[in-house]
Amino acid sequence: MKWSDALKDFALYLKIERGMSEHTVNNYSLDVQKLIQYLEKHEMSLSPLQITSEDIQNFIYEMAKEINPRTQSRLISGLRSFYDYLIFEKYCTSNPLERIETPKIGRKLPDTLSVKDIDRIVTSIDLSSPQGERNRAIIELLYSCGLRVSELTSLKISDLFFDEGFIKVTGKGNKQRFVPIGGLTQNYINLYKDYVRVQMKIESPFNDTLFLNRRGKQLSRAMIFTIVKNAAAKSGLQKKVSPHTFRHSFATHLLENGADLRAIQMMLGHESITTTEIYMHVDKSHLKDVMLKFHPRT
Repeated sequence: MKWSDALKDFALYLKIERGMSEHTVNNYSLDVQKLIQYLEKHEMSLSPLQITSEDIQNFIYEMAKEINPRTQSRLISGLRSFYDYLIFEKYCTSNPLERIETPKIGRKLPDTLSVKDIDRIVTSIDLSSPQGERNRAIIELLYSCGLRVSELTSLKISDLFFDEGFIKVTGKGNKQRFVPIGGLTQNYINLYKDYVRVQMKIESPFNDTLFLNRRGKQLSRAMIFTIVKNAAAKSGLQKKVSPHTFRHSFATHLLENGADLRAIQMMLGHESITTTEIYMHVDKSHLKDVMLKFHPRT
């Protein structure tokens, strides 16, 4: 088995069978490519099926000199998935990464913004241009519904169920969920959709795509990051802000105001409640309030 063939088949499997986004598929493929480059560097003519746990361990040791524990952990996870795929296809019977431990890393608490910070960013957007209406709707939607960037760029007009107060979101693995949307955010989206978007020349594959660039095509992930970065800079906010910051702020503010963790999990589209539980660490005061309210001996 050649590395090039195995890598190509692995990428197709992730995209078609697992329903992963192109961004995620590329990251997994890069993990395997790093191993291939390591073998070439050390003139090791080994096929994917000839790799041993010792070979992988030596590779990880070398990479550890260049990357931090978090990146190292992701690299191991990517390679483990690659060999799980080979086992799934019955090319091999064991995973050489099975006994390789991932480095212990502290759980990084997400950066969040205050409601005042978010209002400051939104109000700083220049609405004199058509892009201003679009950008305001984008930032408001990121915060009000806690969307991932990929979920926002792929959002369609047919996914808007404003009469019912929901939007249909397609998340990781093409899993769909309905997320509540407030009246203010609906209003901003309608202003963009009904007064700006209708005047654009739209490329035919994107007739139903909600947010478009100036050429009438779907916005890229990079463009969303640029929109957020520029808006934060213009507001004068001295904080590092990314699209994901609004998602974290969405979850944290809901928790602070008494929302149920399970409900937050469903709105964020987290597969496991343990992923959502990180927000309990952000707002420890919530735990105290729960104790005082519900424990019989407080």
